[in-house]
Amino acid sequence: MTFTTTYITPTAFNNLLLYSDGEVLTGLHFVKSGTVAKSDYTLPIFKDVVRWLDIYFSGCEPDFTPDFRIDNTTPFRKDVLEIVRQIPFGKTLTYSDIASQIAKNYSIEKMSAQAVGGAVGWNPICIIVPCHRVLGANGNITGYSGGLQNKIELLKLEQIEFSIPINKKRS
Repeated sequence: MTFTTTYITPTAFNNLLLYSDGEVLTGLHFVKSGTVAKSDYTLPIFKDVVRWLDIYFSGCEPDFTPDFRIDNTTPFRKDVLEIVRQIPFGKTLTYSDIASQIAKNYSIEKMSAQAVGGAVGWNPICIIVPCHRVLGANGNITGYSGGLQNKIELLKLEQIEFSIPINKKRS
């Protein structure tokens, strides 16, 4: 059985939809304005995630990580998301940085930054697995499955410097 609830974010962000199997968090996604699931924070995991999000959106780094599980992944995605998961609050990596780490871990000469981008974009647990902290070359914001405006606001919240390429529109 899948349980769902909505976390009402500060006004600069779209709300978040939380998914759980009843034991651990299995999904955390930004949703379009107006999308609201039944808000039922009675599951212990939802209480933990809400507490974590409250701390995070206050501009602080939470000192714990709610239990989560990433299902239906590949070994490559798992490896990429493990690197992403370890990016510290207020810091960033580029897709190229992660590609270099993966190439080294796999003992190969080169890994595609675009392949890394695909794995990062697939991330089902946003913010907690901080894919918003992955930037393009030169600190440019590229894509974000949760919407560029949410990524921009998350980076501002963490006081991370970034640049927006002229050809990118905020959505």
